[in-house]
Formats: sequence, structure tokens, C-alpha cells
Amino acid sequence: MLAYIARRTASTLPAIAGIVTLVFLMVRLLPGDPAAFIGGDNLSADALQGLRQRLGLDQPMPLQYVDYVTGLARLNLGNSLLTNLPVRQVILEAFPLTIVVAIASVLLGTVIAVPLGAIAAYSRSRGRTAMDQGLTVTALVVDTMPGFWLALVLILLFSLQLGLVPVSGPVDWNSPGYMARRLSLPVLVLGIGQIASVARVTRTAVLQTLNEDYVRTARAMGASEMGVLFRSALPNAALPIITITGLSMGRLFGGTVITETIFSLPGMGTQLINSIFGRDYPLIQGLILTYALVFVAINLLTDIVYTRVDPRVRLA
Repeated sequence: MLAYIARRTASTLPAIAGIVTLVFLMVRLLPGDPAAFIGGDNLSADALQGLRQRLGLDQPMPLQYVDYVTGLARLNLGNSLLTNLPVRQVILEAFPLTIVVAIASVLLGTVIAVPLGAIAAYSRSRGRTAMDQGLTVTALVVDTMPGFWLALVLILLFSLQLGLVPVSGPVDWNSPGYMARRLSLPVLVLGIGQIASVARVTRTAVLQTLNEDYVRTARAMGASEMGVLFRSALPNAALPIITITGLSMGRLFGGTVITETIFSLPGMGTQLINSIFGRDYPLIQGLILTYALVFVAINLLTDIVYTRVDPRVRLA
């Protein structure tokens, strides 16, 4: 298993190198003078030269790349142009909120979608096509709803009309009850968004396993239908479900950009939007690099989970 993990980890190195290179070229490939684009039209000549030096744009491109990679090795992402705070500090302060929202959304969506897909597959296998089609159509309808529209509807209903949850205000980790209410709508919006995709994959995978010999053997030995579904069929359909869940985690991590902005959450998504409007390119680079590396890490973790679910994967 350790050899498999080492191979999978080594296979991510080219992707990481490509990500670092693309993030480095973000500013350098801007048309014209990148410093003039970042600083705006009203920047004086002296201030423009100072900005070039601050960003390291006054050096040859290869030397800039070496300095950038060396800084990354020291976890030095530079300083924000707007606040002059270290980019690493800004990311570390925003990252916990974003990762909590993303993980909670994945858990919520998976808890709903996996049983939904499994029941749809069971209904199909027993000839109850109406229930299968009803569950599938419902999941597809939910999947087609735009996230920002769903967020606005939930805000109107649960916050403005019923007054049950806040949609703005400070984030206080010392108050778990308040934080649960504060994050409930963002988690619900993101969790609902992944139900359809996970449910469809679960339905297809479980439907295939319900036709296997070991399922018929379990039925012949007197196992209950729910036992056959959730103890025999569903565990053996786990690999596709784990795959789509890992992909959903990466997608939801990126989807927090809009959701955090709508719900005024000071996470990485809000920081990214603010840095784009403020032309704070050191912070933009650091945030995009973090998003990309987290996505790579999620894919690697998914591969490692495979080895626990199906030991045959280690030999691949």
C-alpha cells in the first residue's frame, strides 16, 4: 500500500509543477506592462517603477521564475498590494471557513444522494419504473437550478420571511450554535447542488451490482431486501460513488466563491472576488494556487481511499 501511495504521490508532481508555472505566468502574460495594468492609469512613473520592483517584474523572466519557486518552497507567497499583509496569512485565515463549508456540503449531499440513488436502482430492478423515474427526474430538476438563484430563494424564505437564520454578520467560531445557523444556508445550497450527480452515479452502479451472483445468493440465503441493497449491493458499488464524491468535493470547493460572496462569508471565495476587483495580483495568485493544490490533494486522497475500499487497486 505504501508503494502505491508513493507512486500516486509522485504522479501528482508534474501536475503541481504545471500549476505553479501557470500561476506564475498569470501576471507576466498580461498584455503590455503588467505593473501598469495592476496599478491603473493614474499611477505615477516613480510609483510604477516601485510596483515593478515590488512584484519582481524588473528582473529577467527566468530569474523571476526561480525567485517565485524559491519563495513557494519557503511558503512565501508575497504580500497583498491592498493590505500589505502576507498572502499566506490571508489564506490561512480564510481557509478554515471555506473547507468547513465544502466538507459539510459534501457530507449533506452524499447522505441524501446515496440512499436516493440506491432506492431508485432497487425500484428499477424490481420493475417499479414509476418510482425510479420520479426520483431521477426530481434529482435532475434540482440539479438544473442555478446555485445563486437557489441561494436567493432560501435567503428570502428562511431569513427574511421566517427569520430563522442569519445571512450576514460576523463569523464567531466560539459560538457553535450561531455558526451552525450562520453556515446552514450556504451548506444547503452547495449540498443540494451535488445531489443529482451523486444520485445518478449511485443508481447506475447499484443497478449493475444488483444483477451479480452474490446478490442472488444473498437473497437465496434469506437476506431481507434492504439488507441485500445496503449490505451487499451498495458496498460493492462504492468505487464509482467515491469517485464522483471526490470530484464533487473539488467542484464544491470552487463553488464556494459565489456562495461565500452571496452570504457574506469571509472565506477564500470572498477574498478572491475582492482581490480581483482590487487588482491584488499577489493575493489572486496565492488563492488560485491554493485552490488548485487542494483539488490535486482531493484527487490523491480519493485514490488512497480506493485502496481501503478495494485492495485490488493497490496492485494496479
